[in-house]
Amino acid sequence: MNVSLDIDPWSAARLALQAAFFLTLFLLVKQLFDLRDAARLKHLSRPKGAFRTPMTGLMALFGAVLLYQATWQLTGLYRPQFVAFMQSHDRREFNPAHWIQRGRLLDRRGEVLAESLEREGRVQRHYPDGPVFAPVVGYTHPRFGASGMEAVVSRQLDGGDPNSLKDLGELGRRILGGDKRPRGRDVVLTIDAELQRLAVERLGARRGAVVMLDPRDGAVRVLASVPAHDPNRIDAELFSGSDPATPLLNRATQGLYPPGSTFKIAVAALALERGFNGTLACPGDGFTTASHYRKIRDHEYYSARRTGHVWEGYGRLGLERALAVSSNVFFAQLGVLQGHDAFQELTERLGFNGQILLHQSTYGRFAMRTGHWPALAANDQYGLAQAAIGQGRLLVSPAYMALLTGALANQGVAVRPRLIATARPEVLARFMHPDVANRLAAMLRRVVTEGTARAIDIPELAIAGKTGTAENPQGDAHSWFVGFAPAERPALAVAVLVEHGGYGSATAAPIARDLLQRAHALGLMPSASKP
Repeated sequence: MNVSLDIDPWSAARLALQAAFFLTLFLLVKQLFDLRDAARLKHLSRPKGAFRTPMTGLMALFGAVLLYQATWQLTGLYRPQFVAFMQSHDRREFNPAHWIQRGRLLDRRGEVLAESLEREGRVQRHYPDGPVFAPVVGYTHPRFGASGMEAVVSRQLDGGDPNSLKDLGELGRRILGGDKRPRGRDVVLTIDAELQRLAVERLGARRGAVVMLDPRDGAVRVLASVPAHDPNRIDAELFSGSDPATPLLNRATQGLYPPGSTFKIAVAALALERGFNGTLACPGDGFTTASHYRKIRDHEYYSARRTGHVWEGYGRLGLERALAVSSNVFFAQLGVLQGHDAFQELTERLGFNGQILLHQSTYGRFAMRTGHWPALAANDQYGLAQAAIGQGRLLVSPAYMALLTGALANQGVAVRPRLIATARPEVLARFMHPDVANRLAAMLRRVVTEGTARAIDIPELAIAGKTGTAENPQGDAHSWFVGFAPAERPALAVAVLVEHGGYGSATAAPIARDLLQRAHALGLMPSASKP
């Protein structure tokens, strides 16, 4: 392995001067001892210049060290490392590092999401849309530091890493001229501002998250989390943890929720890969793995019981029909049939119990949680049945469900989600075989045309997707929808979660439809092919 040392001249000079400083101290101490000895022999004649010459040299070296320290401070604003250090560790308001005109954060079409404005002689960061983009851009504050993309791309925003001769020339002109304050570089994100605003608007006063991405290259178009903090108003109370709405929690990337029926697409992929092609009996009275466990039933059972009727069940179902009607009884049995080992292998292949980096730098990292799946005991058949319908101990983040759905739309290949427009797409993993992904895509189209999501079908968009209604012990069920469009040429994948929103078909699915409809109008996805 070849190892190269990349030391710039300035760093080498700094190291040399620091070494000279300690050498100076050493020689000064030594000189004191020598003078003491000389005093004892003062009856002898002293050589001319024996004291003056070394002391002059030592003073010159000491002055050089002081001069270096002064230049380090005076020119520090032109060095990203110094600026980042001062911004992170020096929270004084008069700190010159906070005078920098940081670059702007822009959406994919150049709309300003964050910018620096000078008011009354001071530079302040301004976020035109308040909390709408806070889950992406984060905040930067002289006292409370930085978060989100403000932290991760701080070096570029402060003007570091000039990547062209023109940038280098501008940096040199600023250093030599000193006639203007340091100005950073703009960073263009993949986010679409109009879609992000629509997602936040449609979530309204409810808590939830929306993630939309291009499954082909991982470009994230929407990353919304509601409620969010207003980055224009950062104060100590925000960090006290007293707000039950938890506005600092990024629900899209860090929130973990039971996925409900949306996870049936992963179980269906597992069954197809293992050759399942049969039918399963789905009685109205439900299914359980042991008599002392509560039976797992379909929604229709409870609807009939509320009206005083008895539901006979679906009878025997195949995979495609079971997915369209979202039968819990079918998938609970299907999960048990696959077994613990296969289910465990599936969660490992899908990246559960981990995090995925969206962007990382020396100054921070932007990551998303995948899912949480604790290994079950080998005899816990009921836990496996619960996990197969997206309940029990299985948890996922909304961003992960968008990634999983995007992989299905991309013939089984998951592409790392990215937030920087210029970042190169990167294949993350293969989640499922291409044939399985294609068969599942056709099945999810039927979910929208004739299944639980038929209310959002728009032939021009050809949405394919899966609804989810996830029970949770804290109250009403969470509402889910995951999908992509157009079904035959997927250009966008979306995951919508509304906390305590009830049925996925009634709450989350219409939000996804509205976003895909607007994305189509914006030219982000083609029209569906006509049959």
